[in-house]
Amino acid sequence: MPSLQGTVALVTGASRGAGKGIALALGEAGATVYVTGRSTRSRGATGGYPGTIEDTAEAVTARGGVGIPVRVDHDVEPDVEALFSRIEADHGRLDLLVNNAWGGHDHGTDLAARPFWEISPALWDDMVTRGARLGLITSRHAAPMMVARGRGLIVNTTFWDRDRYTGNLYYDLAKSAINRMTFTMAQDLKPHGVAVVAVSPGWMRTELMLRTFHTDETHWREVPALARTESPWYVGRAVVALAADPRLMEKSGRVFRVGDLAREYGFTDIDGQQPPPFLIDGEETSG
Repeated sequence: MPSLQGTVALVTGASRGAGKGIALALGEAGATVYVTGRSTRSRGATGGYPGTIEDTAEAVTARGGVGIPVRVDHDVEPDVEALFSRIEADHGRLDLLVNNAWGGHDHGTDLAARPFWEISPALWDDMVTRGARLGLITSRHAAPMMVARGRGLIVNTTFWDRDRYTGNLYYDLAKSAINRMTFTMAQDLKPHGVAVVAVSPGWMRTELMLRTFHTDETHWREVPALARTESPWYVGRAVVALAADPRLMEKSGRVFRVGDLAREYGFTDIDGQQPPPFLIDGEETSG
């Protein structure tokens, strides 16, 4: 794994899932990682879900990095302003921002495919409005710090499977908005040497997914339905590889599937396997 010693990173929504996997991979590479989210030991985990920012930060440090937990609701701009004031005071710079926080699960985790007229409009605010807005607000504060130094990387976590439909209109719109935001932010930041990319993991064995199937990371292979899954570390290693790429600006503005990045950079998931790019219909195609 490439070394990111000296890198100052911020991973939002890192109490669990993809955010936690990314934070831990960055820690393993030696980075200093600000771990943000709403779930804390003192206030409890959001929605009763497993994991807190303190848990993740301690795991980052245990793996060789420096984990710094900061409670932030990225939908509340004063929280975000206070966070960046602290980063400025502590380090005077931010090298890497990973926008992973979103409100898509605040009304539950049901993303079952069904006609749009059968889906509650409450998901519009959770997924479409806040889904893109959280990353936009945070990037708005990160960009000036990066522009001032003439370098930096913003990574948006998303989902992308070419022109296939996810089966849930609100989820589909939210991810499409994030993908387009990646492209447009990249255009504004390219003259300043700052790259913006989006990474699209496959079906991840998050804490919530493992709990749904009544299993854990040790026994998931015993569950046939999880055969095509990947761990949150896989997307984390993709972010590390991108951050260490000296030709990263050539990728700015694009969306990358984690399986494709694994082939390009040669990394594997934590089990030593290299899951292929995830496709909705389950069939991998070239290109």
